[in-house]
Amino acid sequence: MKIFITGITGFVGSHLAEFLLNLEEGHEIYGLCRWRSPRENIEHIGNRVGLVEGDLCDLGSLIRHLKAIKPDIIFHLAAQSYVLTSFNSPIHTLWNNVIGTGNLLEAVRILEIDPVIHVCSSSEVYGQVTQADVPIRESCPFKPASPYAVSKVGEDMVAYQYFVSYGLRTIRTRMFTHTGPRRGDVFAMSAFAKQVAAAELGLAPPVIHVGNLRSVRTFCDVRDAVRAYWLLVNKCKAGEVYNIGGDRTFTIGEALDLLLSFARLKCEIKVEPKLLRPSDVTLQIPCIDKFRDETGWKPEIPFEKTLRDILDYWRNDLSRRPGNVLSVTQ
Repeated sequence: MKIFITGITGFVGSHLAEFLLNLEEGHEIYGLCRWRSPRENIEHIGNRVGLVEGDLCDLGSLIRHLKAIKPDIIFHLAAQSYVLTSFNSPIHTLWNNVIGTGNLLEAVRILEIDPVIHVCSSSEVYGQVTQADVPIRESCPFKPASPYAVSKVGEDMVAYQYFVSYGLRTIRTRMFTHTGPRRGDVFAMSAFAKQVAAAELGLAPPVIHVGNLRSVRTFCDVRDAVRAYWLLVNKCKAGEVYNIGGDRTFTIGEALDLLLSFARLKCEIKVEPKLLRPSDVTLQIPCIDKFRDETGWKPEIPFEKTLRDILDYWRNDLSRRPGNVLSVTQ
């Protein structure tokens, strides 16, 4: 089976490729990447996947590659995925996430191929919910609170429209908070872990710079997430949408306290105004009954292991590349 992953060099994409390569079925794995995309996340599997150079905003490149590969499954994971950046670059975020998704689906339609297409939306589409909405179901209204969330509403609806109008076998997911090793250092738990590791190695002061610690999140390990995605394309129905999420709920502050319990030194916590969003989503607790009932999936990796693995990842990374510490406080 031929599997095509957009965003293969990213956080989730690299874990998904690794997961698929470890299956016994012997699938052919291909990935779309831009010329400037860092390759560190797939260094250990780079010779086992077929990388093709292109861009979601370049329809011609998508047509060319999909025509050559003719994938059976497409995992569409590529996106401008950082909420805070979307406030500073809203048009880029909308263009990349909405138009890029449209280009991918249009390429499939033009070529008249028939893959199963997983389109990765986001729990951010639900925005700021009330206690009455919790746990959040797929029927919860959209109330996007950032340009990123707006872009994911657009991506979600474009995928649905191509199913309704053209019969493309799109399946949408609204993944709730997920983290793990290789997560970018602009995302909360990874950013905290990187700062802890830098302090332990003497590369930075023992100060953890944070944003809003009161937001409530339900956490899932990325390795559980990619296992869920594989079940999705094998067991779920085209045209449907599914919430996926973990089973451990904390405030960001509580999750940080748990991370710090694994640190090798005591750290100070400092709130940075530049890390606070103009508008925030502070309550995200999913109902995953629909997905669980159709696939039997449940999270398996304890959150404590997730945090230890993130911390170990940054300890190893900064030991090898101490210059990488610069982005922690800049």
